[in-house]
Amino acid sequence: MSTTSTDEEEEEERIPPIHLRPEWSDVRPVPQNDGPHPVVAIAYREEFRETMDYFRAVQLSHELSSRSLRLTAEAIGLNPGNYTIWHFRRLVLEALNIDLHGERDFVDHVAVSNSKNYQIWHHRRWVAEKLGPDAAVRELEFTKKILSLDAKNYHAWSHRQWVLQALGGWEGELAYCDKLLQDDIFNNSAWNQRYFVITKSPQLGGLQDMRESEVTYAVEAILVNPENESPWRYLRGLYKGDTKLLISDNQVSEVCLKVLKTNQNYIFALSLLLDLLCYGFQPSGEFTGVIEGLRNTERGSSDASLATSVCSILETSDPIRANYWGWRRSTLPSEVC
Repeated sequence: MSTTSTDEEEEEERIPPIHLRPEWSDVRPVPQNDGPHPVVAIAYREEFRETMDYFRAVQLSHELSSRSLRLTAEAIGLNPGNYTIWHFRRLVLEALNIDLHGERDFVDHVAVSNSKNYQIWHHRRWVAEKLGPDAAVRELEFTKKILSLDAKNYHAWSHRQWVLQALGGWEGELAYCDKLLQDDIFNNSAWNQRYFVITKSPQLGGLQDMRESEVTYAVEAILVNPENESPWRYLRGLYKGDTKLLISDNQVSEVCLKVLKTNQNYIFALSLLLDLLCYGFQPSGEFTGVIEGLRNTERGSSDASLATSVCSILETSDPIRANYWGWRRSTLPSEVC
């Protein structure tokens, strides 16, 4: 049986209270002032109360010293979400010109068990910014570690995007996104990151240069899992601001038709087809036949136009959003009704 936790507890017990440490004998702690008659007095643990009393003392005296730095580490260990402590710690680090590589190790330790703490990620960005481009690899690896534990950790994704834009490290990012999607094709965060890379990376040439290969990538993902909304959204995003190109690219209408022909998991295909029709897409007779078949299956109304038929089918096949599809049907452009 592991004795690690027991050893840590014993180590903590060997650390004397602050008021018994000789280095703090000259400091008068400053108690928290809750006023003479607090409505609900908080029952703080004695260790927490004492640590914060001494922290208030050094903060009020603006003591930017080594012992203050050590004290902030203890205070953060007790409450890693206290922004004031992190802010004061940065003041001390700057005043003492501390090697921030060591500070990054400290943040690593705290962040692993507090991976959704705004203050920690803010502090980590500050450290990385001070270290400069050489910090990029380490920061990207750290976010990988956090994302391997929680693939949708917003803080880690936000930090990763900041690192790429501010410090660099774009080289393997598209491959990293592909790896995440190979592991879980439903990972919408990875789809979002992939779009971020192809539109922001200075090495890929932008959306126009990447569109053809990315459309193929999205279509392949759609055909494997037509019920996965993420690649459908990704496909739309590849034509952002260019509806003419969206309706003229045969790959888009063809993937809709292929999915509709399977007669299952076609809600997103119908949704995209509806938008294409509203944008001016002229469907082939094959589309008309497939939609007619679906309308009979779903017992939709025998509407004259393809667009209204699509809305009718969606009202039946997607009951959670039936009111939305009814509204779409009522607001169709006159030319497609």
